[in-house]
Amino acid sequence: MSNIIYPTTNLKVTETLTIERGDGAYVYDSEGNQYLEGLAGLWCTSLGYNNRELIDTTAEQMGKLSYSHMFGGKTHQVGIDLSEKLTAMVPVENAKVFFGNSGSDANDTHVKMLRYYFNAIGKPEKFKIIARERSYHGVTVASASLTGLPPNHTNFDLPFNALGVLRTDAPHYFHGALPGETEEQFVDRIVNNLEQLILKEGADTIAAFIAEPITGASGVIVPPKGYYQKVQAILNKYDILFWADEVITGFGRTGNDFGCTTMGIESPALMTLAKQLSSAYMPISASVIRGDIYEAMIEPSAKVGVFGHGYTYSGHPVAAAVALKTLEIYERDNIFGHAATLGEYMQKRLHEFEDHPLVGEVRGEGMIGAVEMVSDKRSGAGFEGGAVGTFAMQSCQKHGMITRAVAGNSLAFCPPLIVTEAQVDEMIEKLGKALDETLDFVTREGLIAA
Repeated sequence: MSNIIYPTTNLKVTETLTIERGDGAYVYDSEGNQYLEGLAGLWCTSLGYNNRELIDTTAEQMGKLSYSHMFGGKTHQVGIDLSEKLTAMVPVENAKVFFGNSGSDANDTHVKMLRYYFNAIGKPEKFKIIARERSYHGVTVASASLTGLPPNHTNFDLPFNALGVLRTDAPHYFHGALPGETEEQFVDRIVNNLEQLILKEGADTIAAFIAEPITGASGVIVPPKGYYQKVQAILNKYDILFWADEVITGFGRTGNDFGCTTMGIESPALMTLAKQLSSAYMPISASVIRGDIYEAMIEPSAKVGVFGHGYTYSGHPVAAAVALKTLEIYERDNIFGHAATLGEYMQKRLHEFEDHPLVGEVRGEGMIGAVEMVSDKRSGAGFEGGAVGTFAMQSCQKHGMITRAVAGNSLAFCPPLIVTEAQVDEMIEKLGKALDETLDFVTREGLIAA
């Protein structure tokens, strides 16, 4: 047993698998066993493993400029180039970019910049943020407070009230709909709940609404059609900013450049980017804000003498170079187009499990999806706890595929964007074996309705 405190791990169950190397869409453990990487690491290794271009870019940049900070007016060309590339891509008006190291710190940065902005324009009372139940936005103090998952809150005593975090409904029709309610009626009801929350709190106290276009760790929730259009109409009515957390859905994952494009979200004021920005070869994130928000921050920073926020590794030149090369590969090799084509195929294959006795819902978009296991297929009732999801995840691993149980008992799939049709078929074959074994397990244990 090592001295590592492991992240997002049952601290009684550690070091169960040691990964030694990776190549393409596969990783290999310390005993030489091969696994199809069904979750692209943690939703992030879009170009797979052992990409020589990214490795060579890393070595070249290290040999040229291994480190330089961006404090006090200093800069470097590769960071400038990356910012220009990103601002040309994102659907944010006159975008400005702040670089960090992870999606969590990027969301923390947004919380601080929202406060800075509204203080700058004379509205210090406008600081609250509406986040959704069953959302995931990170694990730093502010981003964990925005997250809507109990395991990320329990025992941490997070400052929800001090940060002004408000909660609204998760847009998950399968679990959230009332008996007999259509998808349209469901959307109208939860959007009305959102409006009532705004009226109760006072629109002049609310800065932003944060949402993942399609969720990840909360179970790959794809909101019904029309949801975001109606949400944005409410936010525009009350002058509340839309904040798109694209940490998972950005850069081709949903079959388009961004999840906003896929889900019809127009001109967000803020965007959070990370993970596939560098195909996870180097830690880097980007907090993107609308140009007028940045402009309002300039004069207050001059009065203080400094914009008092930044990280040692903000805009790290090696990370920036790798991210820039990653974006170049996406464009040159039409990775987003490939993801769109393979995504349609992957969704089709996943939906073949809809009739499986254990499966309550299959959902997803592009190359992200989930299969939710239920104890009663007729009612959609789930299993208590996470034991069934853990069993299924371990069964997948036994058959040579790494995936992750999310939201209790849903298996998530998010393979590298470079996978082939044959590798999608391999994923489906291994999933089928794992579901059948899990069905045998829950039947033996008397956990499933007859």
